[in-house]
Amino acid sequence: MTQARTQLNFKTAPGHQVLAAAGKKALRPGGYAATEQLFAWANFQPGETVLELAASFGYSAIALAQRYGVRVVGVEKNPESVIRAQASIATAELTQEVQIIQGDIFHLEQISEQFDYVLAEAILTMQSDVGKAKILTGICDRLKPGGQFLSHELRVEGMNTDAIHRDLSTAIRVNAAPLSRESWIKTVQQTGMTVEHDDIGPMTLLSPGRIAQEEGVPTLLTIAWNMLTRPDLRQRILSMRETFVRHGSNLGYVVLTARKGN
Repeated sequence: MTQARTQLNFKTAPGHQVLAAAGKKALRPGGYAATEQLFAWANFQPGETVLELAASFGYSAIALAQRYGVRVVGVEKNPESVIRAQASIATAELTQEVQIIQGDIFHLEQISEQFDYVLAEAILTMQSDVGKAKILTGICDRLKPGGQFLSHELRVEGMNTDAIHRDLSTAIRVNAAPLSRESWIKTVQQTGMTVEHDDIGPMTLLSPGRIAQEEGVPTLLTIAWNMLTRPDLRQRILSMRETFVRHGSNLGYVVLTARKGN
């Protein structure tokens, strides 16, 4: 079994880092299935260009280039992640097709190129209303006329959203401000883009059945082993799962595509 990384403080680290350390691969609220819906709507064509926000180790950027023949530029703030991504790109022999650069998603104006698509998954949820608006404005500016924004985020419904926000932030140790389906659409369209497709579904991030289905039984067993052998890791993951289950009727994912005007 793969051991969880020991350098993290599992009591205080952001939830996505804890889950990645445990061995989880899909760190999006709707899993791979929701992302596949986005890609089906996008209908990528060879030679088109994609800007991916928070590209991490470059795995998804590499997969996009290999699968669709698109050219991908990824923006990643962590310099160590950029170095690791660049090594993976070289190993995949995709240095002409994929580039991961160090940058800040709040300053997309530092990128001069415009793209056919901008992809952002589980990023805007962690921002304030002001932060969401700033990033979305930057996204719109980086799109070519007629280009598409592809979004996959956490969704919240119901009357007690403030309490849910607080519980989520406590569980995952970062700001969490998901919106309702209608509010996500409104927030995106306020920046001048037009939402063309959208869909919703349940939160599946810590569903054992979904992990086994999408990421494989070996991944599920790796996570279970790391939880069994690391009590501090187990406590954090169980706390996150308890929060997700308790608010399960009000939490889910939303995916949408929005087009910039010509």
